[in-house]
Amino acid sequence: QVRIVESGGGLVQPGGSLRLSCVASGSIFNIYSMGWYRQAPGKQRELIARITSDDSTYYADSVKGRFTISRDNTKNTVFLQMNSLKPEDTAVYLCYADVASQRGWVPTDYWGQGTQVTVSS
Repeated sequence: QVRIVESGGGLVQPGGSLRLSCVASGSIFNIYSMGWYRQAPGKQRELIARITSDDSTYYADSVKGRFTISRDNTKNTVFLQMNSLKPEDTAVYLCYADVASQRGWVPTDYWGQGTQVTVSS
């Protein structure tokens, strides 16, 4: 089994910054990609950033230029640096990891419980 744990959420004023962290642990042979979704009340879950094992990145248009995703492969950890935060960034941020637990296994997505980010004055 694989466990995903996020940290770093909180309350921040508009224009402020936060850094989210996400650690994957457990039965891990290889992590193909890690990333962040967010879900605001009444809205669909949205993929906002993803990074692959070869450091290829994807950003949603809504966060491009403000958020930066990075990863430490040695620690199975992904980070999301969020700058110039806006009230519309308020959501639960969920981390996922696309993990193969053994050589030759098909990768499976694992999810964390989420961390709340609130942007408000």
